[in-house]
Order: sequence, then C-alpha cells, then structure tokens
Amino acid sequence: MKKPIYKILYVQVLFAIFCGILIGVYQKDFAVELQPLGTGFIRLIKMIIAPVIFCTVVSGIAGMQDIKKVGRVGGKALLYFEVISTFALIIGMVVANVIRPGAGFNVDPATLDMSSIAKYTKVHLSTVDFLMNIIPETFVGAFANGEILQVLFIAILFGFSLSTLGEKGRPVLQLVDEISKVIFSMVNKLMKVAPVGAFGAMAFTIGKYGIDSLIPLAKLMGSFYLTCAIFVFVVLGIVAKLTGFSIWRFVVYIREELLIVLGTSSSESALPSLMEKLQKLGCSKSVVGLVVPTGYSFNLDGTNIYMAMAALFVAQATNSDLTLWQQLTILGVAMLTSKGASGVTGAGFITLAATLAVVPTIPVAGMALILGIDKFMSECRALTNFVGNGVATVVISKWEKELDMATLQRELSKD
Repeated sequence: MKKPIYKILYVQVLFAIFCGILIGVYQKDFAVELQPLGTGFIRLIKMIIAPVIFCTVVSGIAGMQDIKKVGRVGGKALLYFEVISTFALIIGMVVANVIRPGAGFNVDPATLDMSSIAKYTKVHLSTVDFLMNIIPETFVGAFANGEILQVLFIAILFGFSLSTLGEKGRPVLQLVDEISKVIFSMVNKLMKVAPVGAFGAMAFTIGKYGIDSLIPLAKLMGSFYLTCAIFVFVVLGIVAKLTGFSIWRFVVYIREELLIVLGTSSSESALPSLMEKLQKLGCSKSVVGLVVPTGYSFNLDGTNIYMAMAALFVAQATNSDLTLWQQLTILGVAMLTSKGASGVTGAGFITLAATLAVVPTIPVAGMALILGIDKFMSECRALTNFVGNGVATVVISKWEKELDMATLQRELSKD
C-alpha cells in the first residue's frame, strides 16, 4: 500500500521550499528570523556525520579479507576524481568562453569595494597545510570539530588495527556494527524534520538576499546552471551508462536528498542518508565508506565548474583579456585550490581568490561583482557535487566488482 502523497518526504520538502520562497518574497524581515530552522537542521545532521563515517569505514575495513584493497580503492577513487574534475573545469571554461556572461559589464576595478571580499582573500591554504590538516591534534578533536577527512583518517587506522587482531577484535567489530545501526536509525528520524530545515533555510536566503539581486547577473547564473546540467546529464550520464545504469533513474532515486541539499545549500546535510541509500543500491559498505567521505574533499565537480566560470566572468566584466596559456594556468591552479580549502567556510570564494591570485591580469576586486549571488549559486554547486559523489561511488564499486547489479537495477526501477 502506497503512502498518501502528503506523507512522502520529497513532496514535503518540495512544498516546504515553495513556502520558504513565498515567505522570503512577501515577509522579508520575518523570513530572515527563520534562519535558525535551517541552521539547526544542518547542525543536527553534522552532529552524526562523524560517527556515521567512523562506523561505516571501520566496519568495512575490519571486515575485509584483503587489506591491500583499501589502498587500491583509494587509488582508483583519486584517479577517477581527478579525471572527472578536469572535465568539469574544461566544460566550465568552454561554456564561459562561448556564452561570455561577463561581456558588456565594462566594470572599472578601482570602483569596486574590496572590504566586502577581504575575509575571503586573506585565507591561503597551501597543499602542505591541507595535508597536515588531515592529521588531527587529538583523537577526540576530529570528532568534536566534525572534520570529515580527519575522521576518515582515524577510521582507516582504527579499521586496519582492528583487522590485524583477528578473532580478538571481533567483539569490538560487532559493537561498531551495532552502534552503526543505532546511528542510522537516528538518521532516519532526523530526516523527518528535513522539511522544517529546508523551509527555514530557503526563507532566510530569499529574505536576506532578495530575488531582485539575481536580475543583473542572471546571465551568469543561467550559464552556470546550464553548465552543471550538461555536466550531470551528459558527462556523468555517459559514465553512468558505461557502468550500467541510467543517470536519470539515479537522480530520481536520490530525489529526497537532492531536495534537502537544494533547500539547505549544503551537501553535508544529506551525506548520511546518501551513504545509506548507496548501500541499499548494491554498493559494498567498505567502498561507500571510503569513496563518499573522500569525495567531499576531492570530488567537487560543481565547485570546479563555478571557479572556472566565475574566474572568466570577472575577467570579461573588467575587460581583462586572457591568453589561452593564462586560461590553462587558471585550470591547473583550480585543480589544486579546489582541494586546499575544503571544509573551510566560504570555500568557493576562498578558492576563487586563490585561483585569481596567480593571474595578475584579473583584478581580485572583481569578485565583489558576484558576492551577492554566490549564495544562490552555492545551491547548484552543492547539488552537482552531491550527484557526482553518488555516481563516483557506484562506478568505483563496479570497478572493484563489489556492486550487486541485480539490486542496482531493481532499486532504480522502483520509481
């Protein structure tokens, strides 16, 4: 017996987003006060992300017969991430060069207010800083701060150590499995309040920034959304077809999570639910546990598209002509900076500032042009990153011969 339509989660979230937009348009002051609803929901989810990753990874690694598999899966994942991320950057640059969303602005950089972007340009994270940040100062600190890569690092070490104990470690492994069941039960209960979080977050966004702020830069936003759609349904669509499934079916399968990401502008808000669904889809627990958390720092397809298009938009808007070599330099640097600021507040803007810094021809002050719409673009960035990580996990599972194709086809054909 099917649920009544009003009890279906994605319908509730969609309705909540619509109501949030209406409140944001017609009751701006009240809408801004609703921010705690969205922030509170995101905090509830972030609260359990660390234990979800820890339990999933430890259980997966400790249950492996072949320990070398961890390094193999990680290596394949990183190779896949780099190849797909490069495609994302190239597509973003091609579309920006064809559509030229910044052409005609004729902005004088001297007239732009640098104070609005100062907090983003001051943050510089080198590759060494990023690598050192993976190692937590204390065991508990990684969980307390909610650092995904640090928790993943601890979980891998813990899982390895547990696997070497053999039968002596089995009681601990069983305990981790039981805790995992409790954590995922919490996830299912917390997802019931997702509509409230999506409503509050969307109302705040529209009330704070206003739909009117979108009009002057509609061409850039439209170009960016179009590029992300091309990437998801063409590039990832081809990858999915080669793997043996339909990208359309997959998007429908994770529609509830996508709507939560849309409403909250945070891909982390649906991370635990995505991991659970990928396991139900036929992916092995160990692959899901390794690929999804790693992808949140290394597989940022939407962020890569954003950086490529935003950099060229600023150049076009300020009439800064770029040579092909300079554009290729931006592409190369963006591949590194997109990893260097993962997990940092305002990461999209910080990585953009770091990327522009290597091409003196483009005035960094031009970033002020897109500050007003960055919040609206972050939603599409998060959605693209989210779908990309889901597809990556299925691909790596198939690559490792740990994907139940029968389960995959059955689950995707339900809707």
